[in-house]
Order: sequence, then C-alpha cells, then structure tokens
Amino acid sequence: DDSDRLKSCISRLGLKEQKTRGGRGRYSAAYQTGSFLEVVLISFSRLCVMQHHWWNPAQDVFLYWPQWLIIILLETLWLCITFLMPVPNCPTGYLGAGGIGDNGLYPNCTGGAAGYIDKWMFGDNMFRYPTCKELYQTTQPFDPEGVLGTINSVVMGFMGMQGISAAILSKCTRDGGFIPVNKNLWSLSYVMCMGCFSFLLLGAMYFVIDMKGWWAGQPFIYPGMNSIFVYVGHSLMGFYFPFSWEMRFQESHWEFLLQSLWGTSLWVLIAYLLYRKKFFLKI
Repeated sequence: DDSDRLKSCISRLGLKEQKTRGGRGRYSAAYQTGSFLEVVLISFSRLCVMQHHWWNPAQDVFLYWPQWLIIILLETLWLCITFLMPVPNCPTGYLGAGGIGDNGLYPNCTGGAAGYIDKWMFGDNMFRYPTCKELYQTTQPFDPEGVLGTINSVVMGFMGMQGISAAILSKCTRDGGFIPVNKNLWSLSYVMCMGCFSFLLLGAMYFVIDMKGWWAGQPFIYPGMNSIFVYVGHSLMGFYFPFSWEMRFQESHWEFLLQSLWGTSLWVLIAYLLYRKKFFLKI
C-alpha cells in the first residue's frame, strides 16, 4: 500500500541510517522555506504602497496574504497532526513526556504524534537522552529537533520576517502604526509592550532573588510594603518642594528625569523609615 511505498522510499534515501540534523538543520529549513515563500510569491506583493487603500494601516499583512495563507495552512497541519492523528497505544493528542508521567499510564508515548512520526521515519536512530529522560524515567528515544516541530520553526521564522516587513512599512514610528503605543488610551500595543517588560523584569527578579539569593529586594520592598501611604503621599505632596520644584528648562528631559529620580528616592527613604518604625498603612 501507500504506507509501504513511503517506507521503502525512506529506506532508499537512507534516512533511518542518518542522524537528524538537529538545530542547524531546523534553522536551515526555516530560512529556506521563508526565502522560497518570499522569492516565489513576491509578484503577488508588488503593489504600490503609496496609493491609498482602506487596508493601508495593515499593509504589512495584506501585501503578503499568499505567504500568510501558506503559513496558516502549515500551522493548521501541525495542529491537526498533533491533536487528531491516532498514535498506537497512546491517547490522541497526547503531549506528555511518557515514562512515569501521567501516573505511568503512557510509558511509551513520549512526544505523542511528534515522537511517533520521528520513530516511523528514522527508526531507532534518534536522540536517546532527551531532557525528559532523567525526570520522567523515559525509555523511548525522542528528538527535540524532530520533523513535526520543524513546521513551527518555519512559522516562527516567517513571523520574524513579517516583523521586519512591518518595521519597514511603519518606519518604526511610535505614533504612525496601526495601534500606537498610547498609555492614555491603554492601547493593545501599550499593554503588550508593558506586559512584555513586566514579564522580563519578573523573570529576572525571580532568578536573582528566589533562585540565586544574590539580592533580597531592597530597597524596593520598603515602598512595596507601604504602597498605600506612598501613593497617597505622592498624590498630596508630589507637586511641592522638596519632591519637585519649578523647572528652569522646560524643554529639558534631563531636568524632568532628575526631578523624578529625586522624588522617588525621597519616597523610598520615607518608606524605609516607616518600615523601621513598623508603621504600615492599610485599607
């Protein structure tokens, strides 16, 4: 049948005797696919961006609709294979590590459909010491740079290329984009930008404070433990000396920065003194 013919073809190609290409092979597949999409489908994107169209604010997407269509189809293929493809002796859509994971119910199902496809194509010539082996005591080989995951590498590479296209078309302006970064509007771009930096900062703090114990969080823990007092105090006194003063150079960002740093430092000092006095304002 067709399955036997495909296995015979794979055998003749020598895939079962070859090692998978690992990360570099995956990068190569992503770059080659992205380049192919751009070169072959560039004729569909040769539209005059200077003309006015209703879709101009999102031209970085509409100009590349053929590429987007293929990428969406690829991601749909990945989702269908991952969650709908039957795997022998394993639950459909399984994403676990196998071994003793899931109470040991599926010991030979490491990687689900992704692991099954790699074993079908490469046999036992796979990575035998995956990162899950020690923790979950797995016995099945599993390649973290397998065939199925390459689809998402292609998608990720395209997203990076799409980001470059968007940057070029928007000229990297703060206010000229489709959704400007605007705190007053609390725009989606502002929320995502601030959320990104918040997650990065939280991750860094967790690593430095909780994991490594290099720092206990001072002096930021002091205003954090008396945040209501600091908030109310700044609202009432923030416009008065010594927390602020009349600007001599209204066009100078440096003086505004200096004033903000000075005022913040004073409130941190006040919060520290209140911490020493065991005074905490709560609602």
